[in-house]
Amino acid sequence: MDLVLEAADHHLLTPYVYPAGWPEGEPCRQLLSLFVITNLGALALYLLFGTLSYYFIFDHELKKHPQFLENQVRREISYALRSLPWISVPTVALFFAEVRGYSKLYDNIEDSPYGWSGVFLSMLSFLFFTDFGIYWIHRGLHHKLFYKRFHKPHHLWKIATPFASHAFHPVDGFMQSLPYHVYPFLFPLHKVTYLGLYIFVNVWTISIHDGDYRVPRFLRHVINGSAHHTDHHLYFDYNYGQYFTLWDKIGGSYKSPTSFEGKGPHDYLRKLREK
Repeated sequence: MDLVLEAADHHLLTPYVYPAGWPEGEPCRQLLSLFVITNLGALALYLLFGTLSYYFIFDHELKKHPQFLENQVRREISYALRSLPWISVPTVALFFAEVRGYSKLYDNIEDSPYGWSGVFLSMLSFLFFTDFGIYWIHRGLHHKLFYKRFHKPHHLWKIATPFASHAFHPVDGFMQSLPYHVYPFLFPLHKVTYLGLYIFVNVWTISIHDGDYRVPRFLRHVINGSAHHTDHHLYFDYNYGQYFTLWDKIGGSYKSPTSFEGKGPHDYLRKLREK
């Protein structure tokens, strides 16, 4: 995140926003800047990719499903916009720790003991590490002690749209993002790679709520896509994973998506029309 902060300081904050006497490395200034940048960035990612997905990928026929709520899209967006600033508070604390040099993020490829191969390996390990962490956190949020208070709001959307992707209770949203932020404190990671992965995970979160269940047949039971996550919203106790089905299979919570078996939301709508 220090790359984004440096760019903001250089092009906008130092010359146009903050007084000349306020040093760029001053902690209060960094915290304030990170809070604004994090919120604007999250809002831009959510609205830009959510809107693109909603208009170009999401099947609007799903809005005719009986479990699609009245004014649902507006309610999803409203809930997300209220939650994102609160989610950003602990997130900014972690970004601040990164900026102050407490993480294992590095600037140059030469700083990695494995060069470019280390960068590619770190991308894979990031995906598997965060998938593992999110699986268990997500599953834990379904425990009766936490579900009703923190995770149930996200399950209001039985037939989700891309705008449901960030419509979480703030505690829920932050907890499920925690593995992304923990990784660079445990393992070396190139800063630009981390920024790219941060954007990717936000886009992926939108994609698994987009109602597009198509996936290559040979990956159907490997990749946790929109079909799997739709069944999670519908049936609650299955398919907790984020990217892969591995941990659901290990944890006994994997369910073959109903849409792959001719019993999904589109099939339900088709049967309604036939009647």
